[in-house]
Amino acid sequence: MSASTYATINPFTEQLVKTYTPHTPEQVERMLAAADGAYRSDWSRGPIEPRLAVLARLSELLIDHADELAEAMATEMGKLVAQGHDEVKLCAGIAKYYAERGRELLQPVPYKSDAGDAWVQHQPIGVLVAIEPWNFPFYQLIRVVAPAMAVGNPVMLKHAENVPHCAELFEKLVREAGAPEGVYANLFVSNDQISDLIGDDRVQGVALTGSERAGSAVAARASSQLKKATLELGGSDAFIVLDDADIATAAKVGAMARLANAGQVCTAAKRFILHAAIADRFTEAFSAAMQGVTLGDPLDAATTLGPLCTKEALDRLDKQVNDAVTNGAGVLFGGRRADRQGYFYEPTILTGLKPENPAYYEEFFGPVAQVYVAQSDDEIVTLANDSRFGLGGSIFAGDIERAKALASRIETGMVYINTATGTMPELPFGGVKRSGFGRELGDLGIMEFVNKKLVVVAG
Repeated sequence: MSASTYATINPFTEQLVKTYTPHTPEQVERMLAAADGAYRSDWSRGPIEPRLAVLARLSELLIDHADELAEAMATEMGKLVAQGHDEVKLCAGIAKYYAERGRELLQPVPYKSDAGDAWVQHQPIGVLVAIEPWNFPFYQLIRVVAPAMAVGNPVMLKHAENVPHCAELFEKLVREAGAPEGVYANLFVSNDQISDLIGDDRVQGVALTGSERAGSAVAARASSQLKKATLELGGSDAFIVLDDADIATAAKVGAMARLANAGQVCTAAKRFILHAAIADRFTEAFSAAMQGVTLGDPLDAATTLGPLCTKEALDRLDKQVNDAVTNGAGVLFGGRRADRQGYFYEPTILTGLKPENPAYYEEFFGPVAQVYVAQSDDEIVTLANDSRFGLGGSIFAGDIERAKALASRIETGMVYINTATGTMPELPFGGVKRSGFGRELGDLGIMEFVNKKLVVVAG
């Protein structure tokens, strides 16, 4: 694709709000030159304190502008205002975490050696290119930008084409926080322009959150240039309910974990794997929670399920469900677009999916849950691991030791016990298999794009 259209289309009203002018190659070159200049300046190579001060101020600004940011998310991609405020608080927490812990996390690590005094110090590697999705318009940005800023790596970021206003707001806040020119740049560019940037010698790393197709393309381009990449490519997370679990709590949390952000979450609960002894009880409670939502304007506090982000997303989900049913899946309820204005899809539960049904291995990015029943812990593990993805997952159980034993057998990057898969500034985030590689956030995330330089002084 050689061109991209950046535009705000309200997914509730289905109306075009504004279009945005893409950046020209000349503008991108100026931004890259500025980013490279920042990397070669005292900003990146000097003391860490100025960088941490900007992060601290950015944390404050995010909170100060929470209402504006939440409204922008609701208008551009349909996020409920309350969930938007939660996202902003998380973003502020991430900026604050690295502002307060950055120096400690990047301290040199001494090594005992007969060669003499030895240590590894952590230094920036250069300009990073990031490609981020629309479903968390600010969180996806801050989890790349905050650790990069602490390290000293400038970031050039291409946001999704349907959230350009959010992209501009974030860039404005970074500048208001005191970041010098070149430290962060928002790009309204095409995929071809991103490919050219990755090939430029001034760029040294690439971070992407997106689809498998996008991840494959970016990873291939980065590896062809011998450049480091991190990828987070979605998931089809298992939500496991054992026979000794608190069913009422598991059903309530399960519905929230499937419907939050209209189901458009990489770590959303998607495949509900139930022990046979409690399958009927859980399904009854879960169904009631799934159906007890109020569809409406994401700006209205009374709304509990918003629209999908775009018409294309709605069309794609509708086709997935129809194809799943054509290939043998049952529909407990839902299974269709909502009969109303906006890009809404009814809460849906699919049953009876078998490996020969293509939907069995697909990620459903919307309010669609799949239910499976298993007779034993071994069968639960087999079902959970029978996936191309390996991002997160949840286990609800009364016996924690049993749950921990299952967690160790599940092939994912994250497992949460008796809670939904989540994210916090101090916890590393990422997956395995087709969910990608690398980690973001926490102590592991800040180390993805650093030069771990060994220094030895002969004794």
